[in-house]
Amino acid sequence: MADGKSSSETAGKPIRCKAAISREAGEPLVIEEIMVAPPSPYEVRIRIICTSLCYSDITFWKLKVPPACFPRILGHEAVGVVESVGEHVDEVAAGDIVIPTFLSECGECDDCCSKQSNLCSKFPFKVHPWMPRHESSRFTDLKGQTLYHFLFISSFSEYTVVDVCHVVKIDPSIPPNRACLFGCCVATGVGAACKSANVEAGSTVVIFGLGSIGLAVAKGAKLCGANRIIGVDVNPDKFEVAKKFGVTEFINSKECGDKSLSQVVMEMTGGGADYCFECVGIASLVQEAFASCRKGWGKTIVLGVDKPGAQLNLSSYEVLHSGKILTGSLYGGVKPKSDLPLLLKRYTDKELVVDEFVTHEVRFEDINKAFELLLEGKCIRCVIWMDK
Repeated sequence: MADGKSSSETAGKPIRCKAAISREAGEPLVIEEIMVAPPSPYEVRIRIICTSLCYSDITFWKLKVPPACFPRILGHEAVGVVESVGEHVDEVAAGDIVIPTFLSECGECDDCCSKQSNLCSKFPFKVHPWMPRHESSRFTDLKGQTLYHFLFISSFSEYTVVDVCHVVKIDPSIPPNRACLFGCCVATGVGAACKSANVEAGSTVVIFGLGSIGLAVAKGAKLCGANRIIGVDVNPDKFEVAKKFGVTEFINSKECGDKSLSQVVMEMTGGGADYCFECVGIASLVQEAFASCRKGWGKTIVLGVDKPGAQLNLSSYEVLHSGKILTGSLYGGVKPKSDLPLLLKRYTDKELVVDEFVTHEVRFEDINKAFELLLEGKCIRCVIWMDK
């Protein structure tokens, strides 16, 4: 038994299970049997029920330079059941349904104790190959080779080990294929609108990039009572889909003619948007978003994940004289343990509907099909079931 907390037959012992391993950048994942070590102190071993594919997984699957490393088990948007816990774990027990989160909340550091931040300083966010507390892996293949972790979660495995600071217990009645979305997509987008930006009723919002995060921002902006929600994308087919999420108008950024994208937005909004959200991860688009928001009170919120080393080029003169705000929003400003239960309650109260995000569902052995669907732009979120 692990600290007397679990009566599971497997507690305290390695588990042999299947995982989808990324062995080379951009190559199809390989499903292999692996060994998952028992949880160390402050850790939780989780049996994954289902996981969904986020574009961040694809970004790091393609990446050939640090912080990329291989072989690695990707995946960070999931829901599972606690199989066993390590010593000093009191807030969850075997059998609890949990969402693992890539951001931690230790509850002790200045950031976790402040309402102003969701960026834990005791266990800070980083794209790290190890467990956050013990700087080692819990995964090996059957040849004994170490397999690297991803975003402290690695949900493309039937079992994973996560630090207790990255685990949120949830209501077991929430369908797993909806709950998993709150591990990244829904919390990031809705949180960015409702918490980071604090969108005001009657305002104008512009969303740059209508992928799953952008659509979640639209959901959040609609919840806040935004009057106009303008979607910007290179794919006009996305507008019909985006309408279901609250987007009211569309700009095809490929059809701006001799005008810049920000000029089109300024004309369309009569001087700029109240809130702009960059959801792609391109520095030049961040600059366009900043140029598109209104002087005096406009806010630009950056959600997109850009490549390492990407730089912004802004005029310091304009920053001073425009009075606008530019800020990043990791995980939508949501504190995992404090805020996620409140967001989930909005779902169970039917105030926040997320069914439209799940366009495809596949079995674990077909995980590479999920990659194909997302790369081809054919899905918003594809849920991968471990045992269905």
